[in-house]
Amino acid sequence: MIASLRLTLAAAVAAAFLPLAASGETITVVTSFPKELTAAYKKAFEAKFPSDKLEILNKNTAAGIAYVREQPVGQRPEVFWASAPDAFEVLAKAKLLQKIGPGNPAIPAKVGNYPVNDPEGFYRGQALAGYGLMWNTRYMKANNVPEPKEWADLVRPAYFGHLAISSPSRSGTTHLTVETILQGEGWAKGWEQMLAICGNSAAITERSFGVPDGVSNGQYGIGLVIDFFGLAAKNSGMPVEFVYPSVTSIVPANIALIEGAKSSAAGMRFIDFTLSEEGQTLLLQKEISRLPVLPSIYAKAPAGYPNPFGGKIQAKVNFDSNLSESRYFIVRSMFDQMITFRHKELVAATKAIHDAERRLKGKASPQLAEARKLAFSPIIDERAASDEKLQALFRAEKSNAEATKQKAKVEEDWATKAKANYARAAELASSAK
Repeated sequence: MIASLRLTLAAAVAAAFLPLAASGETITVVTSFPKELTAAYKKAFEAKFPSDKLEILNKNTAAGIAYVREQPVGQRPEVFWASAPDAFEVLAKAKLLQKIGPGNPAIPAKVGNYPVNDPEGFYRGQALAGYGLMWNTRYMKANNVPEPKEWADLVRPAYFGHLAISSPSRSGTTHLTVETILQGEGWAKGWEQMLAICGNSAAITERSFGVPDGVSNGQYGIGLVIDFFGLAAKNSGMPVEFVYPSVTSIVPANIALIEGAKSSAAGMRFIDFTLSEEGQTLLLQKEISRLPVLPSIYAKAPAGYPNPFGGKIQAKVNFDSNLSESRYFIVRSMFDQMITFRHKELVAATKAIHDAERRLKGKASPQLAEARKLAFSPIIDERAASDEKLQALFRAEKSNAEATKQKAKVEEDWATKAKANYARAAELASSAK
């Protein structure tokens, strides 16, 4: 009787634990990627691992970094997945990533001169990405706007009011686009180009998705985007084209395991899946249209599909993620203080300069030259942006009240200077002789 009772109790205890064992784990993924991509991976992963549940937290890259920083050890999400290698450097230096090693040996060590995986082993390349120009073919024809080939084309008066871009503080991919131009052209010329492009822009969108969506539906003519936005829209039948400018870079979109996560083993299960042949093949779906890091997958791609391992994309910029990481927060803030928050004034100055150029018909003008300098010069030079004290100030946590106060003062000074520069530039251009 006692033996029978013990067996019954043992069976009851075992049964009580069966649902828990069968329920698997919830794997939380912080990502900036669009729903078309994350939904495809969620469906395929949960089909392969039916006891697991994939939870997607969609946040722009900057917000994703902040979210990971704020979570206590043991309660952090498992995976960080985004297109910005400099963002992963920020997380690694904050000791928020676990070492996971190089992974699949079939994946090349480099694309061009750029490492596919982090040499220190804190994150892996999961896809590859370039940056370029997407345009709506119907819009361009209706508005008689020429098709661009290079970033430099977009500074011309013909593009005034036809462009759109997001802000680096709201989009990691836009930050990489801006940083690619700064590295490809140099700090001064790069900012000159970026300010002139944004002066020609109709909008600085809230999220990076707003640019390709606006181009696809004809709200904007041309957008500065990461390649998969343009390729996915084109491959899905939208009336758009996409081109890689020569001043571009090909860098990995990365995936990493977060230090202090709820379940590291479950997180690695998802990371390994994204780098498997099945996970890499998902990138070829027309609504995703990303570039796999596994070269063998390109044999399955449709004709004309870009292949960064086949020499079809000529990227002139050897992207320096350490340089980008060091000034990550400064570049974001400069863009906002000069462009996002002062876009109306920048556009007004740009229009006045274009009007003066038409009026003067190529005639040299000291006033017009000064107007261009005021409107299209960065508020600090590269040496100031490289100052370690300034970089540390912008990297400081929000909980550091004194640093937050000092940073706010610097940003206020930048905003005031930018506003004054644009007002004076518009005045000089309007009176230029």
